[in-house]
Amino acid sequence: MAVLVTGGAGYIGSHMAWELLDQGETVQVVDNLSTGFDWLVPGQVQLVTGDIGDADLLDGLFEDRSIDAVIHFAGSIIVPESVSDPLEYYRNNTCNSHTLISACVRHGVKNFIFSSTAAVYGNPQTVPVPEDAPLAPISPYGTSKLMTEQILRDVAAAHDFRYAALRYFNVAGADPAGRTGQSTANATHLIKVACEAALGTRDELVVFGTDYATADGTGIRDYIHVSDLVTAHRLALNHLRASGDSVVLNCGYGHGASVLQVVDAVKRVAGIDFAVRRADRRPGDAAEIVARADMARKLLGWQAQHDDLDVIVRHALDWEKHLSTRNRGL
Repeated sequence: MAVLVTGGAGYIGSHMAWELLDQGETVQVVDNLSTGFDWLVPGQVQLVTGDIGDADLLDGLFEDRSIDAVIHFAGSIIVPESVSDPLEYYRNNTCNSHTLISACVRHGVKNFIFSSTAAVYGNPQTVPVPEDAPLAPISPYGTSKLMTEQILRDVAAAHDFRYAALRYFNVAGADPAGRTGQSTANATHLIKVACEAALGTRDELVVFGTDYATADGTGIRDYIHVSDLVTAHRLALNHLRASGDSVVLNCGYGHGASVLQVVDAVKRVAGIDFAVRRADRRPGDAAEIVARADMARKLLGWQAQHDDLDVIVRHALDWEKHLSTRNRGL
């Protein structure tokens, strides 16, 4: 049997493809390459270039291949962009997920892992935030992901279908073996942006919001290494294949770092100073969001291997150096 990875040519999806291959799985990737890159997909994996909103394409995939599980990463992820263009986010994140889930039901694919987000919590009342905290997204991005969670819940109640919705906190870092990493131009991930500033591919780093009710006035996030995140997905897949119940789980470390602390870490690890400019808050950003991730540890047996900000930064920097060399054709 095979695992279909949607968005598998992107940042997290390509790490997932490598993780599955490392465990001896057969992997199929579908990606429209709007933000992903075919060269990030492992050579042993077949890439189908197309959109998960295309029901005919999905029917062909499921009919031609023995797929027993889907890990769904394809979607749009930029919070401020979702505020300015909500219809695109509801189309790409919610409507296309509906099309994908419908295809799974039609073809008897019973195991589904969904790339959700901590943005479903909005500005949480309790930090660290547990999975049963109130769901009050403050951006169309968060709402589009929550709506997909609700679709999954209702489909699982009506069909022989199980899912794991993994609510990511802030994903960062790169494959320690150097096989893949965040490669999208004009990315908004803080650690990637800071690494670009350190290496001179950006003129400066902009800190959005310095008046939050936090120790240094900047937003606090729970940064999780991408390799630890995809391990959680693999363990969730094992759980579902063993007929485990559908589940919603936080994916984070349970402690946070402020924007300025991240900037300091990148400067320290890189050994390079760079320009930092302060600006107003962006719409849709929460002040502080940190995971309570006990359930993932208890249910899946998940254990973090890279819970160290300097390690995350080092891996991100190493990938950024590789990427700049590759882009120059050296």
